[in-house]
Amino acid sequence: MKSFKAYTEEMSHKLDWGLPSATAHAKKMTPGQTEATYQGKKVPLNKPMAGDIKKSKVYVDPDGDGKATKVNFGHGGTSAKKAGQKTMRIRKSNPAARKSFRARHNCDNPGPKDKARYWSCRAW
Repeated sequence: MKSFKAYTEEMSHKLDWGLPSATAHAKKMTPGQTEATYQGKKVPLNKPMAGDIKKSKVYVDPDGDGKATKVNFGHGGTSAKKAGQKTMRIRKSNPAARKSFRARHNCDNPGPKDKARYWSCRAW
């Protein structure tokens, strides 16, 4: 009996679904890619961190070419405080607030990773 990996490799060679973008993406992106370049710097991918413009930021590589895109998400944090706005904290422990946030942002269908809504919903 063949292993699952051998079977899927064999089937992928036999099937041609006419998806050049999917095969091109698979060729560009290496499995387990954890770094990409953003403005000439190596940055970690898909790891939310403290933001410089908004509360949080994350670097993603949506097309797998090794060039990262920065996604800012969350309320402004200190930049909002300087502008005279109130800062908001995540009230994950409050079930009513959590339910309301997830319903308001349609977190059951968060969309692609290169959008702020995906990461904001993931934080909640």
